[in-house]
Amino acid sequence: MAGSATAGAGGAGIEEKILSRDPETGDVTRLLRFAAGVQTTETITHDFWEEVWIVDGSLMDLGLGRTFSAGMYACRPPGMPHGPYRSPAGALLFETRYHRDRA
Repeated sequence: MAGSATAGAGGAGIEEKILSRDPETGDVTRLLRFAAGVQTTETITHDFWEEVWIVDGSLMDLGLGRTFSAGMYACRPPGMPHGPYRSPAGALLFETRYHRDRA
């Protein structure tokens, strides 16, 4: 999996592999890997929908005080705060990000 300094949650120890990207809409499907011991420092919000399925490992949302583990799914609407995160043993996430028109 190729590393990226702009992996969304961002920072050292977080890598992404882009599976698809729509250049017109900015919609993305990707794998996101947190190395063991990674901890982020920022709460994240964005202007797109985000759906996440944890494939392996676990991720602690420090803002919520909850741990999410393999097999769990989340759907975040635009503007929903999440993070910062900690992953003591590492995690692999399947993620889609998309914009949806509101007619």
